[in-house]
Amino acid sequence: MDLFDKIQETTVFIQSRTAIHPTVGIILGSGLGTLVEAVTIANEIEYEDIPHFPVSTVQGHAGKMIFGTLNGKAVVLLAGRFHYYEGYTMEDVTFPVRVMKELGVQTLILSNAAGGMNKNFKVGDLMIIRDHINLFPEHPLRGKNDERLGARFPDMSEPYDLSLIKKAQQIAATQQVNIHTGTYIGLQGPSFETPAEYQWLHIIGGDAVGMSTVPENIVAIHGGMKVFAVSIITDLGIQDNPVKITHEEVLEAAHKAAPILAGIIGELVKEL
Repeated sequence: MDLFDKIQETTVFIQSRTAIHPTVGIILGSGLGTLVEAVTIANEIEYEDIPHFPVSTVQGHAGKMIFGTLNGKAVVLLAGRFHYYEGYTMEDVTFPVRVMKELGVQTLILSNAAGGMNKNFKVGDLMIIRDHINLFPEHPLRGKNDERLGARFPDMSEPYDLSLIKKAQQIAATQQVNIHTGTYIGLQGPSFETPAEYQWLHIIGGDAVGMSTVPENIVAIHGGMKVFAVSIITDLGIQDNPVKITHEEVLEAAHKAAPILAGIIGELVKEL
């Protein structure tokens, strides 16, 4: 079965389990599951029950698809994402984005926990992603292109929608939240970066680094979706004295900042 047919089969199954027709999709990053509390939930489907869906293996990723409304808008949330470092193919990692597009999603909102490389950042800060640098060893569009899914060579001149960025900045100002914008670098992982790697990544233009988001963005753009993304800065890589970091500490920092991020995303969805 080719990718297009898998998408169709999965979509038909999901539509048999919910009456929600989402126009907004949200992928929740590490520790950001608290955003679900703002959603009026209609249906939840475990990943393991969905045809052709992989299953998240990482702590902090719940592993279910949630349908409901957020500030009056029909939404679908992925509580838990898939990562290339887990051993999945890029097709697996980005398959949920394809399915959300087929379900009717026009705007994709991404969140993640990231290491900060900008000296103006501190742990717990939010950074709107305005651009990215793709350093993954595999590209999600590599291979034969199916024109039913998107163009062979998608334009990436505006990977993150500028109008959504502007709205989010206005919302943050109204809510008196200090929010940064910057460039996110996507790496394979799963090891955190060495001090020299952090320095190099900052030199080439990165403000934050993580192990997700970029493949999802590329596939969303390929499918004609608008994308908005935010990183929670959960650790700092540019320091005179490098500090050891654990995944548990990343989750703790993400949990603390998640309510602030939820307030901004909730208002942004309302204005779509």
